[in-house]
Amino acid sequence: MAVLEAVSAHPHATADTIAEGARASIGTVSKQAVYNALGTLSEKGIIRRIQPAGSSALYEDRVGDNHHHLICRSCGKTVDVDCAVGGSPCLTASHDSGFAIDEAEVIYWGKCPDCRKA
Repeated sequence: MAVLEAVSAHPHATADTIAEGARASIGTVSKQAVYNALGTLSEKGIIRRIQPAGSSALYEDRVGDNHHHLICRSCGKTVDVDCAVGGSPCLTASHDSGFAIDEAEVIYWGKCPDCRKA
């Protein structure tokens, strides 16, 4: 529960940040226990694991929809963004190769407003 609460409190956090949050809540927890909990929670669909190119895995508790992410190339800030049009427009691939597609992961890269000002 401490891991799940840490994911909720720190959306798009790494396992290390989640471990810090869990430790702040319950005192002591090993990094391996945090990784095990994150793996189980992800496997069961309670949280979502995303892994942007060149980055550590990030975890969030927003599941069950087809949202995407904006990531700043400079500071790494990550925010949710809903699909631009319709229910699940990104689920229509130009060629499905026989797959039954049920999810799409889209990451938009750029610079956040703070980094653009700097």
